[in-house]
Amino acid sequence: MADRRLQVFVAVAKHRNFTRAADALFMSQPAVTFQIKQLEDLYRTRLFERRHGSIALTPAGELVLPYAEKIMALSDEMESRMGEISGEIRGPLLLGASTTIGEWLLPALLGEFNALYPQVRIRLNVANSTQIETQIAGHALDLGLIEVPAKLAGVASEVCGSDELVVICAPDYPLPSGRSIAAKTLVDYEYIARENGSGTREVSDAYFRTHKIDPQALKVQMELGSLEAVKKVVHLGLGYAIVSRAVAAPEIAAKSLRVLALKPPLKRSLQLIYPQEKFRTRLADTFIDFAKHKFRELAV
Repeated sequence: MADRRLQVFVAVAKHRNFTRAADALFMSQPAVTFQIKQLEDLYRTRLFERRHGSIALTPAGELVLPYAEKIMALSDEMESRMGEISGEIRGPLLLGASTTIGEWLLPALLGEFNALYPQVRIRLNVANSTQIETQIAGHALDLGLIEVPAKLAGVASEVCGSDELVVICAPDYPLPSGRSIAAKTLVDYEYIARENGSGTREVSDAYFRTHKIDPQALKVQMELGSLEAVKKVVHLGLGYAIVSRAVAAPEIAAKSLRVLALKPPLKRSLQLIYPQEKFRTRLADTFIDFAKHKFRELAV
């Protein structure tokens, strides 16, 4: 096991907040503060600058962070490899997922995986696709699930499933009636877009370009980083949005939102990404096979 002080240090560095780090570690804030003080006493230097309402890494803290992350990654890998010797699938698995996948497609999958392998400790970080890929490149995560192929050097990607993007709007929003809509028709209506860096935004922008529409020509009313916020704004009748069909499924069933397929359909591949040169444990391979199987079931 990695030194507990390093685990606490990495959590505080990630959250930039002692209280949030304590919550993530299931520790009290005084215990987190004590562990950081012990580490600072060991190295005889400050690792964090305490400011009004926030903290930041000192130059010494910036130096320590990548080493601490590597030590923790090696410790996790050792635990997984030791489990392999006894034939067990156990140990920590650091996952990252884009917002759509992490909030809508993964929860049930993770529940099933945990039931099969109760000795696995999954830690999930949800962010946009660009942020997840950056963390994979920096070896902060074992595996990532995003909606676009990897672009960064040292990051490998493979298709693990597929997803359909659709247009959603309020029932009384003045988009043409029908079950589908062409990209060129959307140019005349208010657009509630995802933020830059989102896989959904990247794929939908590419779709518009394919149909000779410059995304800059769209009437973007808002750019939002939360899918729940997107749906709430759309429900208020402020515009249409393009989201995964899975994201809108509850509202479609309740008839609180209207859905239109894009014509031609807009489908994307879900990508599983991982560090190219990092050793992949049996646990990681087991999760990859499980995820591919489950995503194939969803696509049927």
